[in-house]
Amino acid sequence: MEGKTFYVYILRCADKTLYVGSTDNIERRVVEHASGRGARYTQGRGPVEVVYLEALPSRADAMRREVAVKGLGKTGKERLVARFSASKADNGKGAGPDGKDDHGGR
Repeated sequence: MEGKTFYVYILRCADKTLYVGSTDNIERRVVEHASGRGARYTQGRGPVEVVYLEALPSRADAMRREVAVKGLGKTGKERLVARFSASKADNGKGAGPDGKDDHGGR
């Protein structure tokens, strides 16, 4: 599927825990998590907020990155979230669902 974008994301649940996942449709996946049809972990932990989003060119890349992010531990994930939040603040409008800002960067 050439041209398709895949995403690795981190959600912050209402109980302040973090959930890491990957998808090819971030909007649909967030709705699934929010409605209780997402991962078992996020059921009953809503509402959820996307606090990190990274676009990747293939499902395999997204799955490898998801495993790597999950291996970071809470402190490492919080660092990623902080850098992502700072990059959104730096460019004014923030990153869109594709993980890119309005200047085409990440």
